[in-house]
Amino acid sequence: MKHEDQPRDPAALKRHRHLFRAVRRRRTPKVRRSDITVTDEATVKRATAAAAVGNAMEWFDFGIYAYLAVTIGKVFFPGGSTQLLASFTAFAASFLVRPLGGLFFGPLGDRIGRKTVLALTMVLMAAGTFCIGLIPSYESIGIMSPVLLLVCRLVQGFSTGGEYGGAATFIAEYAPDKRRGFFGSFLELGTLTGYTGAAALVLVLNTALGDDTMLRWGWRIPFLVGGPIGVVGLYLRMKLDETPAFQKQAAQQSHSPEAGTVGANEPKLSENVPQKELRSIFAQQWRTLLLCVGLVAAYNVTDYMLLSYMPAYLTDALGYENSMELVAAIIAMVAMATVIQRVGHLNDRFGRKPVLMTGMVGFLVLTIPAFALFQLGNFVAVLFGLLVLGACLVCLLGTMSATLPALFPTDVRYGSLSIGYNVATAVFGGTAPGVMTYLVDTTGDKLAPAYYASGAALLGIIAVACMKETAQQPLAGSPPSVSTQEEARALARAETHEPTF
Repeated sequence: MKHEDQPRDPAALKRHRHLFRAVRRRRTPKVRRSDITVTDEATVKRATAAAAVGNAMEWFDFGIYAYLAVTIGKVFFPGGSTQLLASFTAFAASFLVRPLGGLFFGPLGDRIGRKTVLALTMVLMAAGTFCIGLIPSYESIGIMSPVLLLVCRLVQGFSTGGEYGGAATFIAEYAPDKRRGFFGSFLELGTLTGYTGAAALVLVLNTALGDDTMLRWGWRIPFLVGGPIGVVGLYLRMKLDETPAFQKQAAQQSHSPEAGTVGANEPKLSENVPQKELRSIFAQQWRTLLLCVGLVAAYNVTDYMLLSYMPAYLTDALGYENSMELVAAIIAMVAMATVIQRVGHLNDRFGRKPVLMTGMVGFLVLTIPAFALFQLGNFVAVLFGLLVLGACLVCLLGTMSATLPALFPTDVRYGSLSIGYNVATAVFGGTAPGVMTYLVDTTGDKLAPAYYASGAALLGIIAVACMKETAQQPLAGSPPSVSTQEEARALARAETHEPTF
């Protein structure tokens, strides 16, 4: 019988088919050399700087409001013991519209580009900040004064809904995979720079003008300064190209008849491309959204406690002099700023989860002892307590901006992150100063804010335990990103497997 006439064994053929498929899979590179993004160091630095400046602008505004909360309460609200609570209530009100801003700007950023939306949010934020400095006092126009303040805060809150998610996405999509933590840390360096600049400006004005002058007109100066800062941030952002990840996505979709490109360096999805429906984001990403909310809730409660609420707590609840607590806060924030890039290096090397867990456990264990130090009534104790809490917070600040964008795929990253981040910020972050003030006022327990922050840290520990490690890995839905051509060739070789038998 000839070979070709021999009966074929079905089982043997099945084994051969599996073998051939395995060989084909091993011979096919998982990552083609052409798919690997090689970043340009200078471009990444410019993109990081543009995003960080915008973030600094945002937190400069929030810092001004927080450090002038007592004065703002006197200027915009009728007299009484609830002026500080009313001031923080207006502070929290702007956070109620942040999810709406996230719902609007996030999917828009996924559709028309990160750069355009970030420029728009910068304009709205700067305009809102500048206009607050122009509002007449309650004594001048009565109830319209707090109403106008609330309107400006709502404009700021709406614009901020697209700010952090876009800025974090912008840096994450520009940065190489192995250095995403380092470059992401610059975003929170912007946070600390904004807060420090606000505290320093308020300290100088308080010292130079005195309480009476600050109450009459001096409080307006920091808000009026916010306008020009916003113009600088807008200029930096408009000079940049879109992120490589979005350019690749836009280029792929441009092959369809419903998509197009605008310019060589400005690929955009056509206006005819349907916007990503929000219900599909919630249907496909709801588990990740819940994880994002848990991480951001713990992060924001501790962040707003230390950077926004603490000056008012030390002044109003404990009776410290205004200049004393500002000096201590500035020293603590400068200390955090000096080490935050090192934290970025650490989470690139050892992973996001270990660094985040260190910060969360630190807050759980050390917040109550730190607040006990504040009760001692001297500058050294206050400074040491702030430094202890700052050491915990910097673990979160230096890591979170690289962690959160990596949770979501490229096509819905901006939208999903903006929604998850702003829902958590609205419910837990912006309300934290008001809730803590309320707890102190109603219970009389000066340690009540520490209990609240410790509970948030426990939530954060659970969220960190549930998340996947993303350090040194490509972003979901994006090709690998490396720093040099040599890294790209090495990665392509490592991903190509020769057949072995």
